[in-house]
Amino acid sequence: MIKVSLRQIWKIYPNTKNVAPAVQDFSLDISDGEFLVLVGASGCGKTTTLRMIAGLESITRGEILIDGKVVNDLSPRKRNIAMVFQNYALYPNLSLFENMAFGLRLRKMEKYKINELVNERAKKLEIDHLLDRLPKDVSGGQRQRVALGRAIVRNPSVFLMDEPLSNLDAKMRVQMRTEITRLHRELKATTVYVTHDQTEAMTMGNRIVVMRAGLIQQVGTPEEIFNTPSNRYVAGFIGSPPMNFISGRLTQTESGVDFVNPFLSLMIPPHMMTPGLAKYIDRDLVGAIRPDYMDVRPATEGEKRSEDGFFGLLELSELVGADRYLHVRYNQLNKNEAPVVVRASIHDRFGEGTRLRIQPNMDSFLFFDVNTGERIV
Repeated sequence: MIKVSLRQIWKIYPNTKNVAPAVQDFSLDISDGEFLVLVGASGCGKTTTLRMIAGLESITRGEILIDGKVVNDLSPRKRNIAMVFQNYALYPNLSLFENMAFGLRLRKMEKYKINELVNERAKKLEIDHLLDRLPKDVSGGQRQRVALGRAIVRNPSVFLMDEPLSNLDAKMRVQMRTEITRLHRELKATTVYVTHDQTEAMTMGNRIVVMRAGLIQQVGTPEEIFNTPSNRYVAGFIGSPPMNFISGRLTQTESGVDFVNPFLSLMIPPHMMTPGLAKYIDRDLVGAIRPDYMDVRPATEGEKRSEDGFFGLLELSELVGADRYLHVRYNQLNKNEAPVVVRASIHDRFGEGTRLRIQPNMDSFLFFDVNTGERIV
């Protein structure tokens, strides 16, 4: 069952003739019970899209349907949605109980039912012992739980969440991320979640919508977005550290096809030579591989480049938890080109300036068109 449907949605603000629309030709179906994440850099249109679903922003053109009904002209109150904001939006002079009960009182729900619902949800969120306190008397994480509880007690058709964790510290963000995911699985509520944090997007969403300049770049599962990005923007935006990009061209040799530039020559496995990729033989293109899909070791003295690896000098070693990120300068002539980053083991300790041999997993190598940025398939 389709819960929310957006059909060719546009948002153009008045007096912005020379500025691109905030949202352009946005079409998407969100299924009942789905957790959908809108992700992208600041200003990409994700919050504007969410606010149009909520009815807080007017639509320039297009249609939004909730439960099969067009809601373009309905007020936010009549759309049966609940929104959780970045800044919690709690009433400072009301207790946590009254904040959670506020929407139910507007519906003129019976008092005993309000008490039952609020206490039940507060217990699930582990804030039932705080209900008599004011928002200023509890932590940011607890205020965010109240905001979630206020949305949940209303039992809306759709939950809309606008960067609800961005004001929390790193530890609390992880905890609340887990809490929201658990609540979604328990309630099976249709949820649209906006974030600029790709970790939140990748760990929470059933599907992810990557946006840029008001346009959808790709819609897919976290695995699809990570492993088969539709274009160079998505490939570079998703992933930490980001994907490595290497300029080069395809060259036909006696033994097959190689991806080459002045510093490397990598043999393309025969099964990767699709008709689409074969069109790029003797043409420039951009190769790409994630830091996760490369092996690294010290180069032996006198070792020369081969068709399954390349060499570079270690510029920087970053220790990040159980991983070590190695920044390797393989292109010694162009200092403007970013070094290749390899995710290595915490035990891989190399001094700066060490000559390293990098062996990419060519099955995980991707190629992008130089001009369009689209992935070559």
